[in-house]
Amino acid sequence: MFEKYNALLSPLDAIKLNFNETGLMIMNITIALIMFGVALGIKKEHFLQIGKNPKSVIIGLIAQFLLLPAVTYLLVILFKFPVSISLGMLLVASCPGGNVSNFMTSLAKGNAALSVTLTAFSDLISIIMTPLNFVFWSELYINTVPLQNPIEIPWQHVFETIIILMGIPLTAGLWFARRFPKITEKIYKPIKWSSVIAFIGFIAGAVVANFTHFLNYFLLLLPIVLIHNATAFIIGNAVSRASSLSVTDRKTITIETGIQNSGIALVLIFNKHIFPDGYGGIAFIAAVWGIWHIASGLMLSFWWAKYSEKHKKAKIS
Repeated sequence: MFEKYNALLSPLDAIKLNFNETGLMIMNITIALIMFGVALGIKKEHFLQIGKNPKSVIIGLIAQFLLLPAVTYLLVILFKFPVSISLGMLLVASCPGGNVSNFMTSLAKGNAALSVTLTAFSDLISIIMTPLNFVFWSELYINTVPLQNPIEIPWQHVFETIIILMGIPLTAGLWFARRFPKITEKIYKPIKWSSVIAFIGFIAGAVVANFTHFLNYFLLLLPIVLIHNATAFIIGNAVSRASSLSVTDRKTITIETGIQNSGIALVLIFNKHIFPDGYGGIAFIAAVWGIWHIASGLMLSFWWAKYSEKHKKAKIS
């Protein structure tokens, strides 16, 4: 069964997506602006949260940066997905958490302070952990699975891209917020929302430019993304339960692990020094994940919110 399914997906390994240099430059600037905006929102209180709740912070980061990439590797080996699909899954699993997780955690009646702290630290350490995880697990995959066409992951370009488009904006944002706190208060929300809207616009434009491919493969890729995303939620929930964390912290870590910043993946995907033409499956996995994890995260958050309300009423009665 899996052989037939993978045969339908295998043409993605040779698909060349339609993007122009101007569009890619806009995407890179947008991602850098998003990272700058993220840094503007990082406050001293987020670092103090580690001292108040060190166990939950450490468990959350372990689930995000150690367990999710490792389990993703096992998934791609087990199901023997085409190369571009497998690399796309490993890349998404290596990315930091998405900022929308903070809203979802609040909606789910989770630990909002822990969510913000995990997102902040996830973004900061992703400068090292994202390229390190992707290079390590993709190289292990390439050396484990027999490939028709040998692939080499240029780790220097992976680290260089992440440092330029994440490290520099994050550092600049932290410095700016410390140096100009009053200006930061005024520009934080406008930068945050304008950069997110610009990024959504880029994704919409990318889908339109490659609509035929997207139409042909979206429904085929959705089950893979659904399984991968559900696995991420399960990892977060299982490890936090095993660590005997509170219900609110379990909700938070579950959501943080299941919501990935797939925009970071796209930055690496469209760098021609890292990935040659073709391998369209990598981009499609990141794009479909970016759509689905919002839907799944909101559904889970609404369910938890409803469950919490029912549980509260039952206690009162």
